Amino acid sequence: MISYNRFLYDEIGNKYMRKNLYLQQIAELNEKIEEGDLDSKEELNKLIKMRKTHPYNIELNKFKDKEKAFLKSLKTKEKDFLNTLDKSLTYKVRKLKIKLFIAEEKYEFYKDYVDLTYDAKLEYEESKLLKEELPKMIDYIVDETLAIKKALENRKNIDLDDERKVNLQIKEFKIGQKKNLKEEKRRLKEKRREGIISKKAQINEKKVLKKKYKESIALKSYDSILKLNKEFVKSRKHGIKENTKLSLKVLNSNIADIRRKNPIEVEKDKAKIAYFTFLFPGIGQVFNRQYKKSCIFLLASLFIYLIAIPYALGFGNYQGQGIRGIITLAEGGRRIDKSLIFMIEGILAIFLVIISLFLLYFSFKDVLNVEKDSIKGIRPKNWFETKLTLGEEGFPYIANVPALIVIVFMVLVPVATTILLSFTGMDPQHQSKFRWIGVKNYKMIFLGKGLAGSVFWLTLSWTIIWTLVATSLAIFIGFVLALLVNNDRVKGKAIFRTIYLLPWAVPAFITIMFFSIMLSPNGAISQLVNNLLGISLGVKTNAVQTRIALILLQGWLGSSYVFLLSTGVLQAIPEDLYEAAEMDGATKWQKLRRITIPIVLFQTTPLLVGQYVFNFNNFSIIYLFNGGGPFEPSVYGNLAGSSDLLISYIYKLTIENQYQGIGAAITVFVSIAVMFVSFLGYRNSKAFKGEGL
Repeated sequence: MISYNRFLYDEIGNKYMRKNLYLQQIAELNEKIEEGDLDSKEELNKLIKMRKTHPYNIELNKFKDKEKAFLKSLKTKEKDFLNTLDKSLTYKVRKLKIKLFIAEEKYEFYKDYVDLTYDAKLEYEESKLLKEELPKMIDYIVDETLAIKKALENRKNIDLDDERKVNLQIKEFKIGQKKNLKEEKRRLKEKRREGIISKKAQINEKKVLKKKYKESIALKSYDSILKLNKEFVKSRKHGIKENTKLSLKVLNSNIADIRRKNPIEVEKDKAKIAYFTFLFPGIGQVFNRQYKKSCIFLLASLFIYLIAIPYALGFGNYQGQGIRGIITLAEGGRRIDKSLIFMIEGILAIFLVIISLFLLYFSFKDVLNVEKDSIKGIRPKNWFETKLTLGEEGFPYIANVPALIVIVFMVLVPVATTILLSFTGMDPQHQSKFRWIGVKNYKMIFLGKGLAGSVFWLTLSWTIIWTLVATSLAIFIGFVLALLVNNDRVKGKAIFRTIYLLPWAVPAFITIMFFSIMLSPNGAISQLVNNLLGISLGVKTNAVQTRIALILLQGWLGSSYVFLLSTGVLQAIPEDLYEAAEMDGATKWQKLRRITIPIVLFQTTPLLVGQYVFNFNNFSIIYLFNGGGPFEPSVYGNLAGSSDLLISYIYKLTIENQYQGIGAAITVFVSIAVMFVSFLGYRNSKAFKGEGL
């Protein structure tokens, strides 16, 4: 059953009576039927059958026929009017005059049909507005253009000999002013030397003198009639351009207001175009008469059907077969075909398809919303209104699109490749061609079996110990140093702060390599300890000593960052809190435990959680200090050392030994674990929750 509302509504909910009496009658009968009047149902069916013979529809069809004939004749009139225009007029004026002529013709035609339909009322009110505003714009442009022409004619009559004389006078004036400026600067310098004025006053006075000098030169330059003429022409041209642009913007804004106050009446009661044109972005916008917007969505159609879908089917791939390549992984392919390339191209194809689906959905929603709004009475936006909407509401989305594209192809594609690789058997024997092996890699890891799985849990346990101890030590050292330097009794705070920031200021790899050399069997520190204490250090060959050295070294390297964070927070703590605590009889330890530590942790917890995550994946210190050694093949095999973290272990598995499948599985496991732990750390911090102390 056809169902219409008795009233029409605009975007903000204003109610309008229908002008379409046929639809009005149907809406009234629908209301009666809903109230239980069964006779109205028969009456409604009769009304629907006599749609073509309904008096209003007959009158409306007559109007549409007349409108069609009028618009056709208007094109002929427009051409004739164009031929009558003075060819000396500028392009802008000619364009505005044609627009005014059309508005006058439409005004005369539509004024007799204002009460018949909102479309006629809209055309009438738009034409009326154009009739009122366009003449002002045309007169302004014509007057300014005439003034420019007159100025250009006057330019021809300027005496060039007089101009040369004036230019010489200006040059002489400029030389004189330059001398005066130098003299004034010299006087200022003497005053500064004698101590009459401060350095700051001298600088300010110099600026004032330079400004006066430039102003006087600029003012004198206008003695030249030629320059004055050129400036006049330039300013008038600029005025025409900017004022016309502003006037048109205001005019379009007023037209948009008229459109909002004149609803649209459509006979359909359900959105259909959106569903029929779902697969072809841009076509639905054409049906909704949003032609410029349709051009944008047609570009989406070209992307979908000329790039995304062909690529997904294998056309235009470097080696792969599109999405199918993920399944086959080049199995049975040519000798030069690489399974990894097939996988990557398949992932790219999937992302292109996802982008295509998003574009289809976005286009569908746009057409559907316009249709639904039209049924309510909201008139579809014209291009001016669409641009305003894009500039205001759509700007955040438009600004984020480039970043989204970068994230998809620079982040998500590699992440997806790593995840998929973890389910394959890519190893030294299967580099070119490899197959899907399911969860075998994960099974090997969790059960602690195989070449890599047996070492995984040993490496994981050391990684956890390293992360907790090394990071906690760095936090402790940094916080204690910040407390010491922040003490009022400490003198030369700037010197201490500089020294404590050196580990952060100096590149970490230099410090790591320095200590690696110094702690080698023949290194300076090893020799010094042996000579003074008679203890033989074997930091590079003893697993326990290597681990202790790494923890101490990272504690020192990481302390500077924590020191900097803590110093900033400590300096911002109000002294009133400590004074109030002292009045209540609090000891120094109580003030530290109840005030200082909670405030510092509140401000820095999210950043400290980041430090734990950083150290969990701290590859550089492990690799540079001892290459992950010392090596114990009986315990760790040939793929890892006793000081290797999971990150350096993954590096050795994948880059050095080419076990990419198992390496990817460990990477996925580690990433999930780190994200989960980080989430718990952030979630439980008061700063992250936005809570107070």
